[in-house]
Amino acid sequence: MSDQPPDVAAGGAGDDGHDPVGSAVADAYRREWAFVLAATARVTRDLDLAEECTADAFVAAVESWRRDGVPLSPGAWLTTTARRRGLDELRRRKTLRAKLPLLLEPVSEPEAVSADEGGVADDRLRLVFTCCHPALAREVQVALTLRLVCGLATADVARSFLVSEQTMAARVTRAKKKIAAARIPYRVPAAAELPERLDAVLTVVHLLFTAGHTAATGERLVRDDLVQRSLGLARTVAALMPDEREALALVGLILLTDARRSARVDADGTLVLLEHQDRSSWNTAAIDEGRALVRSALRGGRPGRFALQAAIAAVHAEAPPWNDTDWRQIVALYDLLLGAWPTPVVALNRAVAVAMADGPQAGLDEIGRIQSSSSLAGYRYLPAARADLLRRLGRSTEAAQAYRDALALTADSAERRFLLARLAQVTGVP
Repeated sequence: MSDQPPDVAAGGAGDDGHDPVGSAVADAYRREWAFVLAATARVTRDLDLAEECTADAFVAAVESWRRDGVPLSPGAWLTTTARRRGLDELRRRKTLRAKLPLLLEPVSEPEAVSADEGGVADDRLRLVFTCCHPALAREVQVALTLRLVCGLATADVARSFLVSEQTMAARVTRAKKKIAAARIPYRVPAAAELPERLDAVLTVVHLLFTAGHTAATGERLVRDDLVQRSLGLARTVAALMPDEREALALVGLILLTDARRSARVDADGTLVLLEHQDRSSWNTAAIDEGRALVRSALRGGRPGRFALQAAIAAVHAEAPPWNDTDWRQIVALYDLLLGAWPTPVVALNRAVAVAMADGPQAGLDEIGRIQSSSSLAGYRYLPAARADLLRRLGRSTEAAQAYRDALALTADSAERRFLLARLAQVTGVP
């Protein structure tokens, strides 16, 4: 099926070119996809069928909403339509099996599911745990959940893993087939099974937040629907497993990071770096809650990767003016994080912190080592970080090329405007 909302433009725009039904369908696609798919999967117990029925529901909405008007609750309309299509298809298959018993293998019907199954009412969380079944490889668990549960386009999921869209599409297809073949149940696991899936689930939720916090494409820097979805899922996991410090830490990390949202772009929609943000506009209630969760997550043993990331965010939140930021503490936390989660992205973030603590040349040396030994060739923040350090060192020609490299990898409009402004600054060409 397509990764994009259905074509709603034909025949629906008014004289001014505005198409309210098209806008409503596109908005519902962004906001309701995960809810509709998860609710439909709960009925069909078949991910391919659920995805097909969900897509059909959005296509049906185009014609129906043009004729009858946009419903008061688009999500409920879409869910009802998709589930009905799924049930109709299951009945059709049951009838076919009854008529052709010698040609088809018997397939069990999906069992009835109570509303409070597993103590969790959120169908999305059931689908998250299904996608994060230990029978699947970790990166496949995460990719499948981002695609199906979170509604991210395959191209956006591929960017998160630094692979091609074709490669990611093949991984998702194979994963869905494996879930069907292994008859992996659609449910929240029993308490004894939860720990082995927790890290994958938290990884998915964190990547979902990252995709919403800085959108890979489009005019908006932040996708509010993805941020709110990630926070809701993180809170649900923390409520399900209240003794898991990493679950608490992820809620804290999301709160502390998103607290800066209103200061991240200026009036023209251009990205504003942390050092130039108006900290009086930060969400203090979110910061207070996030810091309390971080304190809880850091008690009792070695901190995990989400607790360490949340602690770094807390250090930033505790520095009212930029100049008071404790960069030595941040570098020390990144050292711990790199030990717990040795990824090139963490190493790059640490290099930026080193530059703030020890000067731009020290950070540039760290980035040079990362470039020679990692797979970040397609990661837009690598040339962007390098460009900034070269600019601060006065190496304008090299900085200009690095900014051009970053622009070639950047599709988000807010980030592009920022990079273009910096490029003009170092070249002297507006």
